[in-house]
Amino acid sequence: MHGPPWVGWPLVLLCAAAGAYCLVRSRTGPAAERSAARGEGLMALGMAAMAWPASAAAPPAWSPWLFTAVFGAAGLWALTRRHLHHAVGAGAMVYMALAMVLPTGQWGAAGHLDGMGRTAGMSPMEHPAAGGVPLLTGLLLLYFTVYVIAAGVRLVPADTTVPDGPAAHAGPPEVLRACRVAMGIGMLAMLLAL
Repeated sequence: MHGPPWVGWPLVLLCAAAGAYCLVRSRTGPAAERSAARGEGLMALGMAAMAWPASAAAPPAWSPWLFTAVFGAAGLWALTRRHLHHAVGAGAMVYMALAMVLPTGQWGAAGHLDGMGRTAGMSPMEHPAAGGVPLLTGLLLLYFTVYVIAAGVRLVPADTTVPDGPAAHAGPPEVLRACRVAMGIGMLAMLLAL
């Protein structure tokens, strides 16, 4: 991930923790939630891998293409399962992975990059920053902002009664919803760092 490591490391921890919880929940939670929890867990772990600060360890040159393939497949799977939010999230991850490889707005006067990925006129110590299409980035920021606010509002308890029966012992569904909010916040941070 481009950006300062003090943003990347907390994002890695947040996404890894959310992913681990979702994967555990996919094995122990109610059957109706298992598929969604599995998808969210894998997405969160992928977000943690993408958020790894580039200053800590340089990612391999092929890693953005791997992220594109994995999240592209996840997005198609989400569409076949009619999980629109998961498809949008996977599409955003594909977009960010491609923006890591294909920076926009970095073309030099000659209209091309040199062999080191620099534009004409850049010093040898400068690196092109990742970019993206501002309109698409803005739309994704708007979508995830609305999602985080709406999901956060749903976390506020309206009724404090405790359910009885087997559903009461399956684990707190609020934690799973909080993981979704955390992943949405992580997506916002990654889009802002783009």
